[in-house]
Amino acid sequence: MLIDMQNQPDFRNIPIDKVGIKGLKHPVIVRDKANGSQSTVAEVNMYVDLPHQCKGTHMSRFVELLHTVNTPVSLNSLTNILEDMKASLGAKSAHIEISFPYFIEKTSPCTQSKGLMDYNCTIVGSSNNGKKADMVLKVAVPVTSVCPCSKEISEYGAHNQRGEVLVAARFHKFIWIEEIVNLVEQAASCDIYSVLKRADEKYVTEKAYNNPKFVEDIVRDVAKALIEDANITWFSVSAENFESIHNHSAYAYIEHSRG
Repeated sequence: MLIDMQNQPDFRNIPIDKVGIKGLKHPVIVRDKANGSQSTVAEVNMYVDLPHQCKGTHMSRFVELLHTVNTPVSLNSLTNILEDMKASLGAKSAHIEISFPYFIEKTSPCTQSKGLMDYNCTIVGSSNNGKKADMVLKVAVPVTSVCPCSKEISEYGAHNQRGEVLVAARFHKFIWIEEIVNLVEQAASCDIYSVLKRADEKYVTEKAYNNPKFVEDIVRDVAKALIEDANITWFSVSAENFESIHNHSAYAYIEHSRG
């Protein structure tokens, strides 16, 4: 019989907050507002706590648990995974992070050309000591911004750049990724497309020029919309512009908890 080293005692009297696996690639199915569901590939991190008297955890059990999940990634399925992790590994707390590209078909504004945009998303779940599982949805949205200062002081033109807005949110009930993306894109100087013809390029360039935004404007506009959504219980929003004429990025951040 092989010795189970993980079950051997440890005498250093130091508990571990999180131990597990990180960076596992795994196919997942996520809910899609337009098509019902879509298949994608996620990078998964899974952890549990480890008491001071235990030498190690059983790493293979994390992978085994993940392979038993056949339902689309949702609040219910992640809650079940967290509970199964605690039961299988004898832990008091469990944590899971699932990061994946999410694809949305976008139509260009003038020529109606279709193309897929990818948005990097993460669902973070934690379950501690029998409390209700905590879930956070994170969505990164690429945007275009035009500098209001540059437009104001220049005789012609204004510098613009791509940026990224990262929204993290807790909520009462299910929220669509598409809703977060749409909210952010409305707050930018202009949204980004994967396919643009010449007429489309003219449109988005002029739209952005006529709608200049600092990073401060973007995070405030996104925050305002999230505050007005009673379903959102907590959020953070950051905007980073990858400046086109500076050797640095511009950055702004807001965090808000309802009540």
